[in-house]
Amino acid sequence: MAGNANRLKAPRLKDLRGMSDTNILLFITIAAFLLMYVSAIVFLGAGFLKPQAFFNILNENASLIILSCGMSIVMICGGIDISVGTLTALVCMSCAVHLDYNGGSVLSAFALALLIGLAFGIVQGFLVAYLDIQPFIVTLAGMFFAKGMTTIVNSTQFNVAHEGFQALKATRIYVPGMGSVNKLGNYVPAYVEIGVLVALAVVILLFVLLRWTKLGRSFYAVGGNAVSAHRAGFNVKRTRFVMFMFVGMILAHVLCSVLASIGGIVYFLHVGSGSPSHASGAEMNAIASSIIGGTMLTGGVGNVGGTFFGVLSLATIKNIVSSLGLDEAWWTNITVAAMIC
Repeated sequence: MAGNANRLKAPRLKDLRGMSDTNILLFITIAAFLLMYVSAIVFLGAGFLKPQAFFNILNENASLIILSCGMSIVMICGGIDISVGTLTALVCMSCAVHLDYNGGSVLSAFALALLIGLAFGIVQGFLVAYLDIQPFIVTLAGMFFAKGMTTIVNSTQFNVAHEGFQALKATRIYVPGMGSVNKLGNYVPAYVEIGVLVALAVVILLFVLLRWTKLGRSFYAVGGNAVSAHRAGFNVKRTRFVMFMFVGMILAHVLCSVLASIGGIVYFLHVGSGSPSHASGAEMNAIASSIIGGTMLTGGVGNVGGTFFGVLSLATIKNIVSSLGLDEAWWTNITVAAMIC
């Protein structure tokens, strides 16, 4: 028994900082993305060589990067959250109605979005960690609840006319020296949207959190120790890790839902409208990006850096398939399936 108990100890600092599985998977993900992008440049023309082509990938997938990072946190803990897509739609619709129908400000709309995400995270984390309900079941209920609430808030799609929001949506951050000359001979500067800066900040902050903080190490320990405890025949609730794992799992779900609300804000800034169909299937794309990025469904292994490149790989696949003239949806799905495998 003593030997089994020792195996359940939280991983040491040096073990977590040098996890070979995570580093190898991260290297594979980055290499695969670079190989795909270089192949696209070589075989599909110089369009992919323009910096703006890469920036467009970031502009279109900034919200997915944030959602996928939150998903990776939960998956590292050995869980999953399939409510992030409909939560994004709920955030968009709530912000849109608040701005256009309730006379709200941009700041109050974003604060509302964060409160929605926080509430979702606390409830779902409590149900998973304290009541020991399967994360898939809890977040499946959350997915249907968010979908229903989105329709209750407003059942139709509409574009937001709020002047302050439109000014923020139209804001561009120009990248010096990265522009290109169009067919008319005019110089077109390269740019990214505000959401890209938010997404990059999230990736950097979470990378630091997971790699160099006690909280980040606890996420890995929760995922690794839960599996080890069950394999060893222990009741996890009776071990001395009960409070450690309870808090870690709740915080993981809270962080994932808050990130989903931030991703919803970024998505809202990109599309500029509210709709019950917004971010449809985003949860599956987030899971796929995390898996492609090297996050293991069994918990204990993963890296948001890999998740970032997983999103880029997923987007690059879709662009390559589209550039080949294979616009039918099944070609993209088949290619993504192959990439996941």
